This record gives sequence, structure tokens and C-alpha cells, in this order.
Amino acid sequence: MTAPKTGDEPFTQQGQSIGSDLRQFWRWACSDLIGNAQRGVLAEYIVGLALGCVADGVRVEWDASDLLIEGGIRVEVKSSAYLQSWKQERLSTISFGIQPTNGWDATTNTIAAQRKRQADVYVFCVFKQTDRATADPLDLDQWDFYVMSTQRLNFTFGEQKSIVLSSLLSHDPVGCSFSGLASAVQAAAREQS
Repeated sequence: MTAPKTGDEPFTQQGQSIGSDLRQFWRWACSDLIGNAQRGVLAEYIVGLALGCVADGVRVEWDASDLLIEGGIRVEVKSSAYLQSWKQERLSTISFGIQPTNGWDATTNTIAAQRKRQADVYVFCVFKQTDRATADPLDLDQWDFYVMSTQRLNFTFGEQKSIVLSSLLSHDPVGCSFSGLASAVQAAAREQS
């Protein structure tokens, strides 16, 4: 298991610091929170904060589901936004990938034999800000969250690979703010039983 870094770890050559540390790398590599890849990781972290499952851990890249919470509940986090890092002629359409997969289990290093949606609950995160000048992905009021059990997702969308926001909303996911995420996820997990 990977131990969390502090950010103070230096880059070294022949055992000597070269004058740069991990925090500087993070600043360089991870400051664009509007970009698709980094925003997706940020959304996982935000949901993990709400669910209380990221405080002491390290993100597991490519695990079958994004988060694991108390009770063994697996949570998949999907993120989308109207704004992108690149110059846009118009705002992006909000859409989410929901395709079933043959998930990889990081603990056992095995790939699931059955192609399915690997999590118990899906959290769809929409960075809703449309004004680039005031966009701040760290401002949790600029996000909307929609929660749906995988059971309902499977029943409603079958093998569908992606959905747009309007289609998702037409099937009544539980919409909530950051402070309501934990109870919404727990309620959705109970639907799985």
C-alpha cells in the first residue's frame, strides 16, 4: 500500500536535493482544476471528503470503483463541467460515462470475469459554473451532485455507455449539495439490498 506523501520530499541526485520538492511538482502538475482529468480526480476527492473516506488514504488508480466507504459500499464518481481548460466557442454538454466494465480489483490484482457496473452507488458531479472569471472548483457551492443506486442505473439505462444530464435528471436521481452527499449515498446503498 502506498504511504501518503507530505509534499516536502525532495528530488535528489546522488543523494543531494536539487532544490525542488514534491509540492512544487504538485503545483505544476495539478493546478488546472478545470481540465477533465484533474477535475475528475478532484470530484472523487470532494465526494470522498463528504463520505469521510479519504483523510488518511491514497487514491488507488484504476481500482474497480473510485471510493470504498464503511460497510463495504463501493462508490463510483463521475464528473462533468460546462467549462473546459481549452478555448471554447460554446459551453460543453454535460455527459457522463456509465459503461459496464470488467473491473480490476487492486487488492487481489484480478480482473472481474463479469462485465458490469462495479460500484453500488454512482455520484454524478456537475461543476456548474459557466463564468470562467469566477470559476473555482474548490468552491463546493459551484457543484451539483446527483446520486443513484447502481440497481436503478442498471434498470433505467441497461447497457448504455453514456448519458447526458437531461436524461439523468428525467429519471429522478437524488440531487444534493456537498453537505447532503453522505446521507444520499447511504440511502442509495440501501436500495441495493
